[in-house]
Amino acid sequence: MAKLQIKLVRSVIASKPNQRATAKALGLTKLQKTVIKNDSPTIRGMINVVAHLVEVKEV
Repeated sequence: MAKLQIKLVRSVIASKPNQRATAKALGLTKLQKTVIKNDSPTIRGMINVVAHLVEVKEV
């Protein structure tokens, strides 16, 4: 199964509450924090919600 490396590159301070919650659910709590998640439709949907805040790479 493919893995995705997700990095928070913009602050969630001025974002909407659902975007803040999505970033927290992905495990992104601080700027420049990187998490690795399995590639799935659920994770892809969460990434789409916060696409303007994160940087995604395939591992």
